[in-house]
Amino acid sequence: MSARDHVVADQEAVFALLADPATYGVREPVRRIDTHGAVVFLAGAEVYKVKRAVRFSFMDFSTLDKRRHACAREMELNRATAPGLYRGVVPIRRRGTALHLGGDEGEVVEWAVQMRRFDETATLDHVAAEGGLTPALIAALAQAVARAHAGAPVIAGTSGRELRAVARNVVAGLREAPDLLPPARVTALEAALLEAFDRLEPLLARRAAAGEVRRCHGDLHLRNIALIDGAPVLFDALEFDEALATTDRLYDLAFLIMDIAMRGLAGEANRLLNRYLIACGEAPPYDGLAALPLFLALRAAIRAQVGAAAAAFRDAEGRAAAGAEARAYLAYAEQALAPRPVKLVAVGGLSGSGKSTLAAALAPHLGPLPGAVHLRSDVERKRLNGTPELERLPPEAYSLAATDEVYAVLRARAEAILAAGHGVIVDAVHQRPDERAEIAAVAQASGVDFLGLWLEAPVDALAGRVEARRGDASDATAEVVRWQAGRDPGPLDWVRLDSTQPPAAVLAQARALLDP
Repeated sequence: MSARDHVVADQEAVFALLADPATYGVREPVRRIDTHGAVVFLAGAEVYKVKRAVRFSFMDFSTLDKRRHACAREMELNRATAPGLYRGVVPIRRRGTALHLGGDEGEVVEWAVQMRRFDETATLDHVAAEGGLTPALIAALAQAVARAHAGAPVIAGTSGRELRAVARNVVAGLREAPDLLPPARVTALEAALLEAFDRLEPLLARRAAAGEVRRCHGDLHLRNIALIDGAPVLFDALEFDEALATTDRLYDLAFLIMDIAMRGLAGEANRLLNRYLIACGEAPPYDGLAALPLFLALRAAIRAQVGAAAAAFRDAEGRAAAGAEARAYLAYAEQALAPRPVKLVAVGGLSGSGKSTLAAALAPHLGPLPGAVHLRSDVERKRLNGTPELERLPPEAYSLAATDEVYAVLRARAEAILAAGHGVIVDAVHQRPDERAEIAAVAQASGVDFLGLWLEAPVDALAGRVEARRGDASDATAEVVRWQAGRDPGPLDWVRLDSTQPPAAVLAQARALLDP
């Protein structure tokens, strides 16, 4: 099916008006950006976005009134997360034989969303391409998403079954492009999606009843997040279908995780999940992790569908590229639904031995996509004390009783994550034999494999590392390292790894132990 089969009205005169610098009184050329559902014009300090007059199985802008409603809804939704960007909805009118932007006289022939222009290279897809998704930015992004979800209206009366209908529509859309997406693979994906829904429907219903279904962003990927004044700002929320955007908050997050992973950034995708769970504080949605692979697969399938639809608007070369991209999304959906073994890995060692570095690097490779949940004792200790991660705790927060409480929380959270069928890495000193035995017992009780890793290095090297550390949750000092080194850890049955090696070498050894 060609692009023209989806177009229901001729908007070329409107596009010509908005592409003309004279319309805005500027001299520099107007930049035009085309998508399957909109055409965006960047003119001077302003942006105007017009909905395409199209009708797809997943989007209907076929009438002027539907496009007006979509523009108004876009304004309403995005002012919650990006109030400084959205200016208003502007009419395009015909007066005589000429079209005009704005004003009160003349017949309205189209509507446009007006926005304040920002540096288009500041969207996070550009930042990611430049290697700019740093741990600090990922943490800020997770906080922004968690805040948006916390403020999103809870939608009562949902059953958790709504996504099954989305999956059916997506599969139907994938079948509209048999020249780009192999029909046999689409059929196999449909079967895998339906099996997952059958298995997870009770969980989805429980989460809906618990208020986890909300009016979310709905289109949460890197191109819809911009760095403005140094902070990530969510914009361009999905406006054309309330049902698509009314969903489990982890399904909303899954789009962003998938988008990052599809750029070859599996570590950053895993870090985003972990930082989001941390941002949720006392009640991270661990139960929803069981559905996360399904959510990731469905999000990827939607991108495959949209990419195949957008290919119809491109020339031969662009169509080939869009087809390859759509097939890559289809492959990710298949991978997300593929069974993966669940394991518990514990990483121990004295302060400065590289536990957190190894755990963070190992997490993307463990268990279902996007990888394991990384539980860190330093982070949990700060949370239990109501203290920001980078703020130092008083000595009493490191008493034996306080430490026992931290380890108990780590074990309880690990149990909850494993119960959801997700991998977990527990990162703590684990110097006492009982601490090591108790975390191994969690794996045994959960019926999963366990791997204990013990990192070691000379005491002077460890002391130097902790003294050089900046911007980290750990409060350890050289004095603490030397005190730890004076304690007897008892018999060690965990695999010892020399952490004086480069981190990549330590990671390779750990991965070999995970998957011999």
